[in-house]
Amino acid sequence: MRKRLPSTQALQAFEAAARHESFTRAAQELSLTQGAICRQVAGLEALVGVPLFQRARRGVRLTDAGERYSRVVRRQLDALERDTQAVMAHQGGGVLELAVVPTFATRWLLPRLTALRAERPGLQINMATRTHPFLFEDTEFDAAIYSGDPRWPGTQAHFLLRENPVPVCSPRLAADPLDAAGIAALPLLQQSTRPTAWREWFASAGVAAPAPLAGMRLELFSMLAQAAGDGLGVALIPPFLIQQELAQGTLTVLNPHSGPGQRAFHLIIPERKATLPALTHFRDWLVGQTQQRITRPSPPDPATARSDPPAYSPALR
Repeated sequence: MRKRLPSTQALQAFEAAARHESFTRAAQELSLTQGAICRQVAGLEALVGVPLFQRARRGVRLTDAGERYSRVVRRQLDALERDTQAVMAHQGGGVLELAVVPTFATRWLLPRLTALRAERPGLQINMATRTHPFLFEDTEFDAAIYSGDPRWPGTQAHFLLRENPVPVCSPRLAADPLDAAGIAALPLLQQSTRPTAWREWFASAGVAAPAPLAGMRLELFSMLAQAAGDGLGVALIPPFLIQQELAQGTLTVLNPHSGPGQRAFHLIIPERKATLPALTHFRDWLVGQTQQRITRPSPPDPATARSDPPAYSPALR
């Protein structure tokens, strides 16, 4: 038996008392008496061997040890509650916890999940944003969709889509196609996670731009799309992330050139979970979705329509 583990009741009482710094308010929250909270906390202090609260006439305050321990207990109770809810939600198809980069999830993945639900109704996909690599062992995630270096230790990487970003802006800023030199004369919107993207784009187009690193800096593709649509400048964005804006005419492509060496989106799966039925089904479905041809929608005004250049149908590797 694990003799040094406190009871869940004692941890809940301590966490509530620590959060409120009040035994009375903790008792009200947990529908217990103040005496019951005191007994649970006293028993916990006897188990750990250090005082967790300083008692005074006007209430209680956490000790340094109590403050540190309360953060650990709160985190563990949250994780236990989350895991319990995941088990309760496990109906037939299973539950997958997916780490995602935000714009890809909102602009590309979420609109396609209706098709996945029709194909496998019992499969539930939960998502949370992560923009940097992490260790799966330290999280609840079953897989991740990531743009960047896919070589994570102890994982399998499945290629999804190459970014292939192209210069886009509001038609109010520039309505007609431009060469690279013409684009260099416009205000540039920079992406903070890809700080050299414009410099590399101009270099691949053979143009020495006067200030390829200057301009407003934004973190996400969705921010770039909003800023570009509002006429604040030209942004480098993958067309498959702005299909709606291109179709509605709020954004227009100034040049089909995407430049070399762009990042790609991958599905990252830890090797220890690679054979989970729900995860293998999701992997096969997701890869299948990316293999469907991505085309640029026709602009609303037929007079400004242009033929689709190859850059809008990225070759999958």
